Amino acid sequence: MKSRIVVYKPVPDDVLAYLREHAEVVEVDGTQHDPFVAALKDADGAIGSTVRITPAMLDGASRLKALSTISVGYDAFDVADLTRRRIVLTHTPDVLTESTADTVFALILATARRVVELADWVKAGQWTHSVGPAQFGVEVQRKTLGIVGLGRIGGAVARRAALGFSMKVLYTNRSPNPDAERQYGARRVELRALLEESDFVCLQMPLSDETRHMIGAPQFNAMKKSAILINAARGPVVDEAALIDALRSGTILAAGLDVFEQEPLAADSPLLTMRNVVALPHIGSATHETRHAMARCAAENLISALQGTLTRNIVNREALAR
Repeated sequence: MKSRIVVYKPVPDDVLAYLREHAEVVEVDGTQHDPFVAALKDADGAIGSTVRITPAMLDGASRLKALSTISVGYDAFDVADLTRRRIVLTHTPDVLTESTADTVFALILATARRVVELADWVKAGQWTHSVGPAQFGVEVQRKTLGIVGLGRIGGAVARRAALGFSMKVLYTNRSPNPDAERQYGARRVELRALLEESDFVCLQMPLSDETRHMIGAPQFNAMKKSAILINAARGPVVDEAALIDALRSGTILAAGLDVFEQEPLAADSPLLTMRNVVALPHIGSATHETRHAMARCAAENLISALQGTLTRNIVNREALAR
């Protein structure tokens, strides 16, 4: 008898066909709470992303064995609760590394060279004379990049920085990254030293109780006035109100943001009126190629988890042991 799978976010046709080869598939809109919860009650597994799945939503889902998120982040789930229920959670940590690192570096270059601001300046017909100091940006070459969280994506950013732009790389991480130290000359320092020394502060840590609002007013005050903050990790790792104050007051120079505390970003957010902010709509991994690879990876994760053969991309391996 085939397993029953709930697909709660659209996936490419070929990925849907793959799932149907191995399981009975029920498609629902994950944003429609009641139909989604009802579908989970009879499901062995589910695949999707973005939608928060709370413990209460799983109370009647006695058959559920595995959840597969089409993302590297898993803050939409209560992992401890899933483990208690013996539900395996899988994610897609490898396939989006390079595209997300590209987005990070696009934000570095766009903020440093004021790309969005000056493109709008040209489109507004204000380019009537040669550019002068009022339009100058700052160099990226040979500057210091501080990376908070040197995992897969952080390491890919460090490679671009060190090998492509001759940047000095500092990092903070729970554990050393000897590969980055050897290949890119990265140096592990305490967060305070990283903030004080870096020209660009790049946030790459996951969202957790420990990292929520990890960067706030004290951290902005420790940064150089010429420093630029880059956040393509998770919005809530930054105290957004403190960031707005820091940008308004000149405590830091600029910010390149792909994530926000509330998404989509409210139309009346002060961040949208600031010339020293580049704001993107959470496009870190948003290329056709990468999103397809993520969906395929998530589908394979789910089928393997239901078949009992999954050995990688497991968030809560303890659930298997139980």
